[in-house]
Amino acid sequence: MDHHEHHDLPDGGRALTGVALSATLHCLTGCAIGEVLGMVIGTAAGFSELGTVAISVTLAFFFGYLLTSIPLLRGGLALAAVVPIALASDTLSIATMEVVDNLVMVAVPGAMEAGLGDVLFWGSLSFALAVAGAVAIPVNRWLIARGKGHAVVHRTGIHGGPSPRVVGALAAVALAFGTAVLVAEALDGDEPAHGGEHAARVTGAWHPPSVPAS
Repeated sequence: MDHHEHHDLPDGGRALTGVALSATLHCLTGCAIGEVLGMVIGTAAGFSELGTVAISVTLAFFFGYLLTSIPLLRGGLALAAVVPIALASDTLSIATMEVVDNLVMVAVPGAMEAGLGDVLFWGSLSFALAVAGAVAIPVNRWLIARGKGHAVVHRTGIHGGPSPRVVGALAAVALAFGTAVLVAEALDGDEPAHGGEHAARVTGAWHPPSVPAS
Protein backbone atom coordinates (compact mmCIF):
# COMPACT_ATOMS: atom_id res chain seq x y z
CA MET A 1 0.00 0.00 0.00
CA ASP A 2 1.29 3.42 -0.95
CA HIS A 3 0.60 6.74 0.75
CA HIS A 4 1.49 9.93 -1.08
CA GLU A 5 0.54 13.56 -1.25
CA HIS A 6 -2.51 14.44 -3.28
CA HIS A 7 -1.91 15.67 -6.81
CA ASP A 8 -4.35 16.54 -9.56
CA LEU A 9 -5.44 13.86 -11.97
CA PRO A 10 -4.93 14.50 -15.70
CA ASP A 11 -7.96 15.96 -17.43
CA GLY A 12 -7.40 14.51 -20.87
CA GLY A 13 -5.12 12.80 -23.37
CA ARG A 14 -3.09 9.66 -22.96
CA ALA A 15 -2.37 10.45 -19.31
CA LEU A 16 -6.07 10.28 -18.44
CA THR A 17 -6.45 7.08 -20.46
CA GLY A 18 -3.54 5.58 -18.50
CA VAL A 19 -5.20 6.42 -15.19
CA ALA A 20 -8.48 4.96 -16.45
CA LEU A 21 -6.69 1.78 -17.54
CA SER A 22 -5.07 1.41 -14.12
CA ALA A 23 -8.40 1.96 -12.36
CA THR A 24 -10.11 -0.55 -14.64
CA LEU A 25 -7.50 -3.22 -14.02
CA HIS A 26 -7.89 -2.70 -10.27
CA CYS A 27 -11.66 -3.09 -10.59
CA LEU A 28 -11.30 -6.03 -12.96
CA THR A 29 -9.37 -7.96 -10.31
CA GLY A 30 -12.28 -7.98 -7.89
CA CYS A 31 -14.78 -8.65 -10.66
CA ALA A 32 -12.76 -11.58 -11.98
CA ILE A 33 -12.44 -13.17 -8.54
CA GLY A 34 -16.17 -12.90 -7.91
CA GLU A 35 -17.21 -13.86 -11.44
CA VAL A 36 -15.01 -16.96 -11.59
CA LEU A 37 -16.05 -18.06 -8.10
CA GLY A 38 -19.72 -17.50 -8.90
CA MET A 39 -19.55 -19.36 -12.21
CA VAL A 40 -17.73 -22.26 -10.55
CA ILE A 41 -20.25 -22.46 -7.70
CA GLY A 42 -23.26 -22.13 -10.01
CA THR A 43 -21.97 -24.66 -12.52
CA ALA A 44 -20.85 -27.20 -9.90
CA ALA A 45 -24.15 -26.91 -8.05
CA GLY A 46 -26.20 -27.24 -11.22
CA PHE A 47 -27.89 -23.84 -10.89
CA SER A 48 -29.95 -22.45 -13.74
CA GLU A 49 -28.37 -19.85 -16.03
CA LEU A 50 -30.17 -17.08 -14.13
CA GLY A 51 -29.06 -18.46 -10.77
CA THR A 52 -25.45 -18.75 -11.88
CA VAL A 53 -25.46 -15.22 -13.26
CA ALA A 54 -27.03 -13.88 -10.06
CA ILE A 55 -24.44 -15.39 -7.74
CA SER A 56 -21.62 -14.33 -10.07
CA VAL A 57 -22.81 -10.70 -10.14
CA THR A 58 -23.26 -10.64 -6.37
CA LEU A 59 -19.76 -11.96 -5.70
CA ALA A 60 -18.22 -9.66 -8.31
CA PHE A 61 -19.64 -6.59 -6.56
CA PHE A 62 -18.58 -7.96 -3.16
CA PHE A 63 -14.97 -8.57 -4.12
CA GLY A 64 -14.78 -5.39 -6.18
CA TYR A 65 -15.83 -3.26 -3.23
CA LEU A 66 -13.65 -5.32 -0.88
CA LEU A 67 -10.42 -4.72 -2.84
CA THR A 68 -11.08 -0.98 -2.82
CA SER A 69 -12.02 -0.90 0.86
CA ILE A 70 -9.10 -2.84 2.35
CA PRO A 71 -6.36 -0.26 1.55
CA LEU A 72 -8.59 2.57 2.76
CA LEU A 73 -9.31 0.80 6.04
CA ARG A 74 -5.61 0.01 6.50
CA GLY A 75 -4.89 3.66 5.75
CA GLY A 76 -6.87 4.68 8.82
CA LEU A 77 -10.24 5.65 7.37
CA ALA A 78 -13.35 4.66 9.30
CA LEU A 79 -15.74 2.13 7.78
CA ALA A 80 -18.44 4.79 7.63
CA ALA A 81 -16.18 6.84 5.36
CA VAL A 82 -14.92 3.90 3.30
CA VAL A 83 -18.33 2.53 2.27
CA PRO A 84 -19.50 5.61 0.31
CA ILE A 85 -16.05 5.96 -1.28
CA ALA A 86 -16.10 2.35 -2.49
CA LEU A 87 -19.65 2.69 -3.78
CA ALA A 88 -18.88 5.91 -5.66
CA SER A 89 -15.59 4.55 -7.03
CA ASP A 90 -16.60 1.12 -8.28
CA THR A 91 -20.34 0.77 -8.82
CA LEU A 92 -20.66 1.91 -12.44
CA SER A 93 -17.40 0.22 -13.44
CA ILE A 94 -18.39 -3.12 -11.91
CA ALA A 95 -21.90 -2.87 -13.33
CA THR A 96 -20.50 -2.29 -16.82
CA MET A 97 -18.17 -5.26 -16.55
CA GLU A 98 -20.88 -7.55 -15.21
CA VAL A 99 -23.37 -6.69 -17.93
CA VAL A 100 -20.81 -7.27 -20.69
CA ASP A 101 -19.26 -10.35 -19.09
CA ASN A 102 -22.54 -12.17 -18.54
CA LEU A 103 -23.93 -11.19 -21.94
CA VAL A 104 -20.88 -12.76 -23.56
CA MET A 105 -21.20 -15.92 -21.46
CA VAL A 106 -24.89 -16.30 -22.32
CA ALA A 107 -24.27 -15.51 -26.00
CA VAL A 108 -21.55 -18.12 -26.52
CA PRO A 109 -23.30 -21.38 -27.49
CA GLY A 110 -22.78 -24.03 -24.83
CA ALA A 111 -20.73 -21.84 -22.47
CA MET A 112 -23.26 -21.83 -19.63
CA GLU A 113 -23.95 -25.54 -20.01
CA ALA A 114 -20.26 -26.55 -20.15
CA GLY A 115 -18.79 -28.32 -17.16
CA LEU A 116 -15.84 -27.17 -15.06
CA GLY A 117 -13.65 -29.69 -16.86
CA ASP A 118 -14.60 -28.32 -20.28
CA VAL A 119 -12.14 -25.97 -21.96
CA LEU A 120 -15.10 -24.11 -23.51
CA PHE A 121 -16.22 -22.99 -20.04
CA TRP A 122 -12.83 -21.52 -19.12
CA GLY A 123 -12.17 -20.12 -22.58
CA SER A 124 -15.53 -18.36 -22.71
CA LEU A 125 -15.11 -16.97 -19.19
CA SER A 126 -11.58 -15.74 -19.92
CA PHE A 127 -12.69 -14.04 -23.12
CA ALA A 128 -15.76 -12.51 -21.46
CA LEU A 129 -13.73 -10.99 -18.60
CA ALA A 130 -11.14 -9.51 -20.96
CA VAL A 131 -13.81 -7.96 -23.18
CA ALA A 132 -15.67 -6.62 -20.13
CA GLY A 133 -12.51 -4.92 -18.91
CA ALA A 134 -11.90 -3.32 -22.30
CA VAL A 135 -15.44 -1.94 -22.43
CA ALA A 136 -15.09 -0.49 -18.91
CA ILE A 137 -12.00 1.59 -19.77
CA PRO A 138 -13.87 4.43 -21.54
CA VAL A 139 -16.50 4.35 -18.78
CA ASN A 140 -13.85 4.89 -16.11
CA ARG A 141 -12.13 7.52 -18.24
CA TRP A 142 -15.39 9.45 -18.51
CA LEU A 143 -15.95 9.22 -14.75
CA ILE A 144 -12.43 10.28 -13.77
CA ALA A 145 -12.49 13.25 -16.12
CA ARG A 146 -15.52 14.49 -14.17
CA GLY A 147 -14.02 13.89 -10.75
CA LYS A 148 -16.01 10.71 -10.15
CA GLY A 149 -15.24 7.00 -10.09
CA HIS A 150 -11.63 6.28 -9.21
CA ALA A 151 -11.04 10.00 -8.70
CA VAL A 152 -12.93 9.68 -5.40
CA VAL A 153 -10.37 7.17 -4.10
CA HIS A 154 -7.51 9.24 -5.50
CA ARG A 155 -8.55 12.23 -3.39
CA THR A 156 -7.91 10.21 -0.22
CA GLY A 157 -4.21 9.91 -1.09
CA ILE A 158 -4.36 6.19 -0.25
CA HIS A 159 -3.67 3.63 -2.94
CA GLY A 160 -3.19 -0.11 -2.87
CA GLY A 161 -4.13 -3.39 -4.44
CA PRO A 162 -2.59 -5.66 -7.06
CA SER A 163 -0.08 -4.36 -9.57
CA PRO A 164 -1.83 -3.05 -12.72
CA ARG A 165 0.99 -4.47 -14.84
CA VAL A 166 0.49 -7.96 -13.45
CA VAL A 167 -3.29 -7.76 -13.86
CA GLY A 168 -2.87 -6.35 -17.36
CA ALA A 169 -0.57 -9.20 -18.34
CA LEU A 170 -3.04 -11.75 -16.98
CA ALA A 171 -5.88 -10.05 -18.87
CA ALA A 172 -3.89 -10.23 -22.10
CA VAL A 173 -3.24 -13.94 -21.55
CA ALA A 174 -6.93 -14.49 -20.78
CA LEU A 175 -7.94 -12.71 -23.99
CA ALA A 176 -5.51 -14.75 -26.09
CA PHE A 177 -6.59 -18.03 -24.48
CA GLY A 178 -10.29 -17.26 -24.71
CA THR A 179 -10.03 -16.12 -28.33
CA ALA A 180 -8.14 -19.28 -29.29
CA VAL A 181 -10.75 -21.50 -27.63
CA LEU A 182 -13.71 -19.73 -29.26
CA VAL A 183 -12.08 -19.68 -32.70
CA ALA A 184 -11.29 -23.40 -32.44
CA GLU A 185 -14.87 -24.08 -31.34
CA ALA A 186 -16.26 -22.04 -34.23
CA LEU A 187 -14.05 -23.78 -36.79
CA ASP A 188 -15.04 -27.16 -35.42
CA GLY A 189 -18.71 -26.24 -35.69
CA ASP A 190 -18.27 -25.03 -39.29
CA GLU A 191 -17.34 -28.48 -40.58
CA PRO A 192 -20.68 -29.83 -41.93
CA ALA A 193 -19.17 -33.04 -43.21
CA HIS A 194 -18.09 -33.98 -39.74
CA GLY A 195 -20.82 -32.26 -37.70
CA GLY A 196 -23.09 -35.28 -37.45
CA GLU A 197 -20.18 -37.60 -36.86
CA HIS A 198 -18.88 -35.30 -34.06
CA ALA A 199 -22.30 -35.18 -32.37
CA ALA A 200 -22.63 -38.93 -32.61
CA ARG A 201 -19.22 -39.43 -31.09
CA VAL A 202 -20.20 -37.24 -28.14
CA THR A 203 -23.44 -39.15 -27.55
CA GLY A 204 -21.80 -42.52 -28.11
CA ALA A 205 -24.07 -43.36 -31.02
CA TRP A 206 -21.40 -43.23 -33.72
CA HIS A 207 -19.82 -46.38 -35.13
CA PRO A 208 -17.08 -46.47 -37.73
CA PRO A 209 -18.28 -47.54 -41.17
CA SER A 210 -17.79 -51.19 -41.93
CA VAL A 211 -15.30 -52.14 -44.62
CA PRO A 212 -16.63 -54.70 -47.14
CA ALA A 213 -14.74 -57.94 -47.10
CA SER A 214 -12.56 -58.46 -50.16
